[in-house]
Amino acid sequence: MIPISNINYIKKSLFESIIAVFTSIRKDFPVEYVTLELESRIQEAKDYICNEIKLDKKINKLLELFYQKWCFGAAGGIYKISDVLWIDHVLKTRQGTAVSLGVILLHIAEQLSLPLEPVIFPTQLLLRSDCLDIKNCLINPFNGDILDKHTLSVWLKGNISPTSELCENDLQKSSVSNVLKKILDILKSALMEEKKMELALNVSNVLLIINPNDPYEIRDRGLIYAQLDCDHIALTDLIYFVEHCPEDPISEIIKVQIHAIEQKKITLH
Repeated sequence: MIPISNINYIKKSLFESIIAVFTSIRKDFPVEYVTLELESRIQEAKDYICNEIKLDKKINKLLELFYQKWCFGAAGGIYKISDVLWIDHVLKTRQGTAVSLGVILLHIAEQLSLPLEPVIFPTQLLLRSDCLDIKNCLINPFNGDILDKHTLSVWLKGNISPTSELCENDLQKSSVSNVLKKILDILKSALMEEKKMELALNVSNVLLIINPNDPYEIRDRGLIYAQLDCDHIALTDLIYFVEHCPEDPISEIIKVQIHAIEQKKITLH
């Protein structure tokens, strides 16, 4: 297992960063399986698009292969959120979230020298290609559909606020670290909800390497430590949050948590 502190996210590709992080979080993460499975997919994709000359045709063929032939898509039925985020599980079931499906498709496209880029839209990850018929064409990683600005505007108004307006900044390419943070944020929340606190703590520690002084991340780590009955460390993190974000409404709830932990320590002693 790669020590979390030794991972250099800046110099790695998005996919390399995610595999390195997942390996550091999960001792049983099957790197060899993931590597071999994707090598096979990449070779099949090369063969599938080889007769096309234009980039836009190649991308369309890749989308056809990924969603129609291989049947990757959104998860259905009852499932754990973490299962549709772990790359190894997504490769086995072919069911994922926008971010996990997008990461796999981006990696295959990169290996085929096809220009696809990640975009962290306010509602979900999107993929952008500047070589298709539509300028700054945006693709839904759930199903490969091309998204127009009207649809994206409706998503914003329905999911964020009725007064939200679509901005060009919403459609810009995202950095490796931002996409990595996106998938880890979702994974951490899922693991906390599933009561897998040791794994959630590993995710939180990675997020604090990316952004060491984030009071919200320190708060979440404190909440995880509280669940693990590491009260002394939990108190340090929770007090840090309250001191740095006194105006946040959540601070009042965290103060109650701090008081409960302090009372627990008094009772035990």
